[in-house]
Order: sequence, then C-alpha cells, then structure tokens
Amino acid sequence: MAKRRKVSNLLALAVLSALAHRPMHPYEMAAALRGWNKEHDMGIKWGSLYTVVGNMAKHGLIEELESSRQGRRPERTVYRITEAGREELVDWTRELLGVPHTEFPWFRAGLSVMSVLHPDDVAGLLTDRLAAIRRGIAELEELRDRDSPQVPRLFLIETEYDLAMLKAEEGWIAALLGELTSGTFPGLAEWRAFHDDGGLSAEMKELAEDKITDI
Repeated sequence: MAKRRKVSNLLALAVLSALAHRPMHPYEMAAALRGWNKEHDMGIKWGSLYTVVGNMAKHGLIEELESSRQGRRPERTVYRITEAGREELVDWTRELLGVPHTEFPWFRAGLSVMSVLHPDDVAGLLTDRLAAIRRGIAELEELRDRDSPQVPRLFLIETEYDLAMLKAEEGWIAALLGELTSGTFPGLAEWRAFHDDGGLSAEMKELAEDKITDI
C-alpha cells in the first residue's frame, strides 16, 4: 500500500533527486530537471516549483545552505538535501518500483464509454491514435539510438519502459481495429444498431440494468 507522503507531489521526488547530485537554487533545479527530461518522466508542472520547495523545507526534507544576490537580480537561496530527505528519496523510489499503484489513464476512461460513439467513428479515432503511437515509437527509438552509445543504460531505462508500453498499446489497438473492421468484434451488430436505429436491444438494456447497484 502506498505511503502518505509529507509532500506527495512527484516534483518533490524530482527535486530530491537533483539535490542528491549537489546543492542548487530553484532555477538550477529546474534547469537540471529539464536537462534530465524529468518533466516527461514525472509530468512536472513548473508553476508549483517554489511552493513544493517551500513545503519540502518546511518538512525538513531540504534546508537552506546560503542566499546570495547578484546585481539587481532577485535573491537566490541555495538548498541542500537533508538526511531525512535522502531517506525519503530512497523510500519513495523503493515504493514506486516495488508497490503497484492504481492508475486511471485517460485512454482507459475513453474506452469505458466508447459505446456512445458509432463503431465506425471509434475505428477512425483508433486509426488516428495508432498512427500517433507509431510516430511516438519512432521518435523514442531515434532518441534511444542517438543516446545509447554515450549514456549508460541505467539512465535510459525509463525510455525502454516507454517503448515497451507504447509497443504493447500499438499491438492491442491494432488487434482491436482488426476486429472492428472485419466485423468479428462481439456485439458489433447491436452496437451499430444502437446508433443506426436509435436504441438498445431489450437484452442489452437488461444487462445494463443488472449492473446498477444500490449505494
């Protein structure tokens, strides 16, 4: 089971990973995390950086090392990771790697209500998605092949994961599209009739009602 974190925003984990490298002020943190592509890995929202840093300092995960001002620039505070921060970094990483989390991808949500669209419309949208996924695979493979000679595999492992997930989705969508276009998808005739004739069959209505539970 996932633990309750003092600062649960994944940006905090990214900041801890940066400060484990060396002390930095927030501007340097952002530059480092962008350079390491952490905004892609963790879905970082940069507008919350200073709030997250402040909360981390409040909870003792990081601490001020020094503050300085150059000319008319705003004062910059350099932070370093604390021992409690290092423990949090290690514990959080262990949890993310070892404990499955329930995630609700947007695509899954769309699949759960795709019956509201005509099957031909769904097939067209999935065709577009499949093309986009294949472009994404090609881009990641190009990135991997460009970086792999210089960068140890340890620091490209998340790209491997992204490729594996995209290729799995590519295969699944291609198979689903095959069923929709060949007419072998179970219940396709009823689904099509719902949109063409304007209503569910009595059997489908009964099945839907059976799934409704009392709160």
